[in-house]
Amino acid sequence: MAQFPVFATPVAATEAAVAAETATMGLGALPEWDLSDLYPALDAPELKRDLDRAADEAVRFEAAWKGKLAGEVAKGEAGRLGEAVEAYEALEELMGRIVSYAGLLYAGDTSDPRRAKLYGDVQEKLTDASAHLIFFTLELNKIDDATIDAALAADKAFARYEPWVLDIRREKPFQLEDRIEQLFHEKSVTGRGAWNRLFDETMTSLRFVVDGKELAIEQTLNLLQDADGEKRRRAAEALAETFRKNLRIFTLITNTLAKDKEISDRWRGFDDIADSRHLANRVERPVVDALAQAVRDAYPRLSHRYYAMKARWLGLEKLSHWDRNAPLPETPQAVIGWNEAKKTVLDAYGAFAPQMAEIAGRFFDRNWIDAPVRSGKSPGAFAHPTVPSVHPYLLLNYLGKPRDVMTLAHEMGHGIHQVLAARQGALMAPTPLTLAETASVFGEMLTFQSLLERTAEPRERKAMIAQKVEDMLNTVVRQIAFYEFERKVHAKRRSDGELTSDQIGALWLEVQAECLGPAVQLREGYETFWAYIPHFIHSPFYVYAYAFGDCLVNSLFAVYRQAPDGFQDKYFAMLEAGGTKHHSELLKPFGLDASDPDFWGKGLSVIEGLIDELEALGG
Repeated sequence: MAQFPVFATPVAATEAAVAAETATMGLGALPEWDLSDLYPALDAPELKRDLDRAADEAVRFEAAWKGKLAGEVAKGEAGRLGEAVEAYEALEELMGRIVSYAGLLYAGDTSDPRRAKLYGDVQEKLTDASAHLIFFTLELNKIDDATIDAALAADKAFARYEPWVLDIRREKPFQLEDRIEQLFHEKSVTGRGAWNRLFDETMTSLRFVVDGKELAIEQTLNLLQDADGEKRRRAAEALAETFRKNLRIFTLITNTLAKDKEISDRWRGFDDIADSRHLANRVERPVVDALAQAVRDAYPRLSHRYYAMKARWLGLEKLSHWDRNAPLPETPQAVIGWNEAKKTVLDAYGAFAPQMAEIAGRFFDRNWIDAPVRSGKSPGAFAHPTVPSVHPYLLLNYLGKPRDVMTLAHEMGHGIHQVLAARQGALMAPTPLTLAETASVFGEMLTFQSLLERTAEPRERKAMIAQKVEDMLNTVVRQIAFYEFERKVHAKRRSDGELTSDQIGALWLEVQAECLGPAVQLREGYETFWAYIPHFIHSPFYVYAYAFGDCLVNSLFAVYRQAPDGFQDKYFAMLEAGGTKHHSELLKPFGLDASDPDFWGKGLSVIEGLIDELEALGG
């Protein structure tokens, strides 16, 4: 775990064993994050002080401002509405700092009961505290548009928050009466929040037996990229066996959360099952529908065509589902050490803009990254922005695969974006998910292009391009298939009541067969693989944001290649804007428009072009 001088955990011996194992794997010393920039330790007096302060200040804020906002607006320039928003933002910053620490500590080891207790206690206390703040945005939205416009024109302090105010007002048609909003909010701890936590703790506790060894999920999924086909098969079968044993609980979680969402959507008046996500993403439904349709129409030209080529390369009539991410025979099998991965990413970012490499360097130099695989650690990878007054943290599960280097580049893109957007403050720094994926995918593309330019040998070039195509298919095709799966699950849950594990598995196989095509055989056991995708649980319909970001970045990168002069300045301005601008405003300087029906086709054509190159190299 990260170095907490006051906090010793019982998993120290396990961590030492992991460190020894990674050293023998040739990864070198892997960094572990230092969370002391948030709080010194789990039992630090500063943490208790801030929890108490958050509770007290939330009560005082409610007493000071509830029922008085309309009066302040009426005062015009003499009003104190700007002061109220500043106080609200300060509370958001304080509570964000606390929950970020508890969440990151918990992600580092979800099996530690003390961390789990802290995480649960913090969620409860902050939910109680923030219940006193619910009135604020609801009351603002009760003021008519003309009066709000006049206040924005008269009050300079209030006007600074205009993007946030206008975003809040987009939610006005879907907000409920104050007491109902408070009930929804307070019950989230024992409702959606509790089911999310159950999923996390269940998933990290699962073990998968491969060749007599008990492995965590991240290590087992990693074996699906092994060069040995039999090892991939055994890993896939181990995954299926353990998922199957736990399907009842994952099915219950899925059914409960889908019903919970249906209740919320019905009360709020959302027409479509994904409309609440579109609203949160500040993107219009027709734009997402056009993206999804464009990707589905491209399945034959992209995934179907590529996987048929890959089957030939591997000497197979068809790929089994465990062969989908298998390395090509041309792929170098050497483990990529941490220092090499670090240099690769920093060089790529630095060649684009030295400022990006400088920001990325802070993550490596100041222990803002947690890279080792550990027992109980959350699987996958993420970048957590924490709060503007501190800095982001990255979580990885680094095992030295080429894809792990790309994951590092991806999460570093998020981190840089979060650093640059922090200047907007706690209310306006957060970016809609669709745009949040832009910097991460752009970072991957920079790293890929940097490596490709150094590779002249045809076989290595083929392996590198193939891997990039697979990553793009995973980001675009697979994520849109995930989105279609979620739509089917939520729609069927609404029409038919509770779904069985078999019904969910059948929907999963249906969309996977459609997106992967006839060259991929979905063998027994794959019907359970829906169970481990955390986005379905934590952020319903999040997944289309990956495809949105990838296609957008493909178009951005084409602009960069055609007219590099001045591109970096426009790119930095886009990242620094945080959540203050709509996607149409952010893309306009680049001459791009996501509402244009041809926009998505341009992004998908980049993937198709890489597949064309693979055919020319001997596909």
